[in-house]
Amino acid sequence: MASILKSLRLAADPTRFRLLLLLEQEELSVAELQEIVGKGQSQVSTALAQLKQAGLVDDRRTGKNAFYRLKAPAELMDFLRQGAAEVPETAQDRAAMRLVLRKRQDKMRRYFDDLAGKFGRQYVPGRSWQAIAEALLKLVPPLVIADLGAGEGTISQWMAQRARRVIAIDNSPKMVEFGAKLAREHSIGNLQYRLGDLEEVPIRTGTVDLAFLSQALHHASHPDRAVAEAWRILKPGGRIAILDLNRHRFEEAREMYADLWLGFTELELERFLKGGGFRAVETAVVYRETEAPHFETVLATGEKPAS
Repeated sequence: MASILKSLRLAADPTRFRLLLLLEQEELSVAELQEIVGKGQSQVSTALAQLKQAGLVDDRRTGKNAFYRLKAPAELMDFLRQGAAEVPETAQDRAAMRLVLRKRQDKMRRYFDDLAGKFGRQYVPGRSWQAIAEALLKLVPPLVIADLGAGEGTISQWMAQRARRVIAIDNSPKMVEFGAKLAREHSIGNLQYRLGDLEEVPIRTGTVDLAFLSQALHHASHPDRAVAEAWRILKPGGRIAILDLNRHRFEEAREMYADLWLGFTELELERFLKGGGFRAVETAVVYRETEAPHFETVLATGEKPAS
């Protein structure tokens, strides 16, 4: 009885409670647990040491990393699961854990990307990222695309090669004027520029197949409203794709690039999309700059339900 009471006292602490529920689902490292629960290394390590001493968790060493796994009895975990609703962070923890596990896969992918880069430094006639992108673009069916926060519309002009129609939206009159001039000069008849804001898009409801935001969301005063506008203009079954900076600490970006937000975490983007009604939401870090401040690019996608 004493050990059961001790276990319950330990589990009554919110952080230890959350750690036990997480480790019931997956073996996780200290760093991964830190990221999920949003606590410092010292606090997480102390909590894990207490749980280990009580025999509720165990660890496994792999190189420099320690992975923790659950050892708590099923009866205790049944009791904790019943109380999970009383700790609001547990729902957030589950979503954060999915992102952490996805990052494991991303890390492996980046390793092979780097490896491939070492083998691909020699010149190969005809090989370029532009050529590959053009080839992939041809495989996409003709769509009505809204390029939200399009700037001068370089990406809009590229997508217009294949799209049924592209509507480029920007809040800068000069950007819209410049982009429209380029479209006229290059006879891109299916590309239209409109002056408008991310949070009040001048496009009719339910008329777009793809809402695309490339490095635009961090300029929105209310990112959730921008996502809601994307939802509004999409047809049922339409998709949203967001490319934006991963959360960073380069404060100079506010002055240098007029950024309102210093990027977004994958979890934040997932919340925006799911909160806006999108399903099949996926996020991934798709690029990391090699030079300081080492900006990372996150891709987030989602689908508006067909009914």
